[in-house]
Amino acid sequence: MLVELSIRDLVLIEAADLAFGPGLNVITGETGAGKSLLVGALELLLGESPRGGAAGWVRKGADAATVEGRVVLRDPAAIRELGDWLERELPVLADDFRASAEDAGDGEAELILGRSIGRDGRTRAHVNHRPVPRKALRALSSELFEIHGQNDHQRLFEPSEQRALLDAHGGLDAELDAYRAARAAWLALDQRARKLREAEDDRRDRLDLARYLAAELGEARLAPGERDDLGSERAMLRAAAEMQGVLGGVVDELVEGDRALRDRLNAADRALSRWEDDVKPLAAALESLRAATVHVEDAGSALASLRDSIEDDPVRLDAVEDRLAELERLEHKHRTDAAGLLARRDELAAEIERLEGDEASLTTLDADLAKLLRELAAAAAALTKKRKAVAPKLERAVVKALGALGLERARLTVLVEPRATEDAAIEERFGAHGADRVELVLAANPGEDPRPLRHVASGGEAARIMLALHSGLRPARGAEGARTLVFDEIDAGVGGRLGPEVGRHLRELADRAQVLCVTHLPAIAAHAHVHLRAAKEVKKNRTRTTVSAIGGDERVREVAAMIAGGADQDTARAEATRLLAEAGA
Repeated sequence: MLVELSIRDLVLIEAADLAFGPGLNVITGETGAGKSLLVGALELLLGESPRGGAAGWVRKGADAATVEGRVVLRDPAAIRELGDWLERELPVLADDFRASAEDAGDGEAELILGRSIGRDGRTRAHVNHRPVPRKALRALSSELFEIHGQNDHQRLFEPSEQRALLDAHGGLDAELDAYRAARAAWLALDQRARKLREAEDDRRDRLDLARYLAAELGEARLAPGERDDLGSERAMLRAAAEMQGVLGGVVDELVEGDRALRDRLNAADRALSRWEDDVKPLAAALESLRAATVHVEDAGSALASLRDSIEDDPVRLDAVEDRLAELERLEHKHRTDAAGLLARRDELAAEIERLEGDEASLTTLDADLAKLLRELAAAAAALTKKRKAVAPKLERAVVKALGALGLERARLTVLVEPRATEDAAIEERFGAHGADRVELVLAANPGEDPRPLRHVASGGEAARIMLALHSGLRPARGAEGARTLVFDEIDAGVGGRLGPEVGRHLRELADRAQVLCVTHLPAIAAHAHVHLRAAKEVKKNRTRTTVSAIGGDERVREVAAMIAGGADQDTARAEATRLLAEAGA
């Protein structure tokens, strides 16, 4: 809801600070007083390009014109939805917006929208005093305002909005949820299948390579510790003849020669053992001597066994050299060591299993995709059937409202057509909101061909058509309170008979949304909850427009003045009083 509007140096408005309230806010005043400037100011807040050139909007003598509006949201759902929108489109403002809601602590959140136009024609936009691109301000403002009149700011002109309104009017949330769930399931599986297909050639190449490498490692018959064992065996084979001679000499020295160390140790033991019982200090020395004898015998036996096992075998050496060369080649190829080759063998086995699984998955995925597509088509058909059933009800509701607003010969048709042909891509046939293209077409007069709403007559007739749509959609528009609806020229071509009816519709609409309306009709003005009057005055040879809120007798005089200029006529004042009383103002 627009709470405040501050305007500075905008054409004839030197300074104006306006306060708006919930319900119906009307702006009245004599022709040329500057009422349309307020709508122009709002258009600037919508991020629109200034009509007639930017520089012409700056008041003479001023450097810049500025418009600033404070918007307050009180509906929790609207606050949440706008917060989500900001998170997607203007994340730099999302935190500030949510913080404003938390600081308020009473279920409110606010935004400050602003636009300035320099004398040089350059315009600037800001939100919450942060500079933003004009396009961003325009997108944000379209979430908050909807202007109906001579310019095309009407969201209801968009087929996407018309589709959403038809669904809301019919309460099709369950059907939409079912369709979206079916579509999301199909999309997720289709994306997975696409990735598998796109990588199919690479996957096959990779599988062939993995199988080749795994076979190579399998044929190598790798064994833990083999590399170290072969290295030791190679060293021994290379030095076989030399080692046999050295080992033979050492064995002779230890156990087999005439002067073997083992024999000399035994002789020493025998010579000393006769005093072992009487000379106690000898016990420890003899124990060490006998242990040394055992170690010498063990060492001699092991070395003799090794000497006897060594063969000078060139054939075996060649085999060991070949095997080590093969292992070294594999290590270099896989850029790892002997232990890493064993891990690489296991990795390749797991990769082959995964790649073969992906290959098998495609066949299964295709079957699953076909099943999900049938479910998606069924959900889309159910949604289409419901939409086509709701369409006539919507048509009747809107046509009834059109008749009450002086367009009784107008005929509205809700088209529910396939959004794409049967041979189109699945993504084209099944959009985010169904398989339908929904559009409202109108024949304003008998004999005319129905045309899309965006091509209907401009000005007051278009504004009344929009009012009829809002009125006809009343049961479904609970979220409408999040937006401010602006009606400009809605009374164009409307006579005294239709004035009260238009006013009644506006006031009823204002029960669900804030409505701003520029009007010349007293019957419409009488229905306002807030009445603003624009007036033009000349001071010091300068013309300026002022806007002020009026009430009480001043309001009676204003409504009377709108009745053929009869502010001072008793009959006009009496009629004004009657209109205000009937409207409940």
